[in-house]
Amino acid sequence: MILKGSQRGGAIQLASHLLKAENEHVEIHEMRGFISDDLHGAFNEAHAIAKGTKCQQFLFSLSLNPPPLEPVSTAAFERAADAAEERLGLKGQPRAIVFHEKEGRRHAHVVWSRIDAESMTAINLPHYKRKLTELSKEIHLEHGWDLPDGLRDPHLRDPLSFNQDEWQQAMRGGRDPREIKQVFQKAWEQSDSAKAFGAALMDHGFIIARGDRRGHVAIDYTGETYAIAKYAGVRTKEVRERLGDPAELAGVEETKVALRDRLSPRLNELADEMKDRQAEERQPLVDEAKRLAAHHRSERDRLNEVQEKRWLEDNAARQERLRTGLKGLWDRLSGKAQQVKEANAFEAWEAAKRDQAQRDQLILDQMLERRTVQQRLDSMRQDQLLERIRLDRTIGQVLGMNGRSAMSQEERNRERMKAYLEQPSPSPKPKSPHDRDRER
Repeated sequence: MILKGSQRGGAIQLASHLLKAENEHVEIHEMRGFISDDLHGAFNEAHAIAKGTKCQQFLFSLSLNPPPLEPVSTAAFERAADAAEERLGLKGQPRAIVFHEKEGRRHAHVVWSRIDAESMTAINLPHYKRKLTELSKEIHLEHGWDLPDGLRDPHLRDPLSFNQDEWQQAMRGGRDPREIKQVFQKAWEQSDSAKAFGAALMDHGFIIARGDRRGHVAIDYTGETYAIAKYAGVRTKEVRERLGDPAELAGVEETKVALRDRLSPRLNELADEMKDRQAEERQPLVDEAKRLAAHHRSERDRLNEVQEKRWLEDNAARQERLRTGLKGLWDRLSGKAQQVKEANAFEAWEAAKRDQAQRDQLILDQMLERRTVQQRLDSMRQDQLLERIRLDRTIGQVLGMNGRSAMSQEERNRERMKAYLEQPSPSPKPKSPHDRDRER
């Protein structure tokens, strides 16, 4: 599974993020080493202890993402968390494990306190990214999963990966962020000049402009701004070398105004209509997914009730095996009571394993059911994405034609002025005898 970690502060924000309702299922699986049994209280404890140190990033947050279609047990997630803890030097530190499920996929988040309460120092985590990459590769090999390109060779990492900010920006424009990165990267690969790159982006509805920080950006017809270096996956220096000085370009606001003036109002209406219609088409499947998630939650609640009731009954039966009074005293003296306690502990451990296996099986069955809905939704989204791409290209062509038309007129005017200025001065005509006589 892919392991991504980061040192961070912001206890309240992190706890709120992990409990976000945007996930279909959120399960607080483990709370170890904290007095509080809820995330906000636990992370606040870590924050309070960290105040006795100079550490600002007193938490270490790790996400564990298995391959999309692989059935992964809770025990496998726990083993991965334990291995990461050992590898990073966080063994025995207070930690919380939270499971998230969304769109038929399950992943986990593990959060440790970095503060050693005895020494009141922050545990140093040198080279943690490299260590997590190595562990991730080992876990893939252990389970027999195909290695992602990025784990086989760091230079083969998915160039279409994106962060939360990029995702939210793309969603505001109704686009898939992977699509946007692909557009920028292909345009960059297939062009060798500023003119060619600008034309390639314009085909998809983007226009190059000067960013607020004096860098190169691209603006789409919705007014969203994209940093070219980030989306093309190249260095800012390379962008400047190919595209020239951004100071020669129009600014963001100026370009947005020009876009609004040049873009046909009807095309804007079409874009809005398509966005609303596609959302309406998706809504039945979205509603079905929500109903299924609610049904799955009720099934899990029923299983938890059954297991809790059985646990209490079995635990009472185990306690009855320990005799009281004189017989109990004799059992303790003879060692029989210790044997019964050990047998009870083993039986309780086996019962906990059985219950967890039942929960895992229910979760896996539900995920398979949820994926059938997700496959239909993904197929619809793909069709809608192609429709948006066609409209984007149409808008890009309109922008390009308007731009070329205006440019052609301007060029014609310049050529006329240039031709006029470069005309040779007329040679003086030879003077006639009559003219000479008049001059005298």
